[in-house]
Amino acid sequence: MPHLERHVFICTNRREPGNPKGCCAEKGSEKIREAFKKELAERGLKGRIRANAAGCLDQCALGPAVVVYPEQIWYTVPTVADAHEIIESHLIGGRPVERLLMRSPAEKK
Repeated sequence: MPHLERHVFICTNRREPGNPKGCCAEKGSEKIREAFKKELAERGLKGRIRANAAGCLDQCALGPAVVVYPEQIWYTVPTVADAHEIIESHLIGGRPVERLLMRSPAEKK
């Protein structure tokens, strides 16, 4: 069994349109997942860091939701550029991207 340094889960959950919980897939999470997978492979990190689509992470209202293990760091990743920043800063550099950390609406105030 391979030993991974980090494992990235990207919610690609789909809900019915208009669901009050929202839907990460409608917010572009599939493009976010592809960006993680593509860049990790291009940088030769496949086998060390893995990016996977995940079912519902129960944070779609705050999504697109991404969680990095083993640190259990949760992100809201609205753009492909943000995915690249997480790869560079957190996955390679070891520094979580503060501005993208998932926060509840109460925490943002």
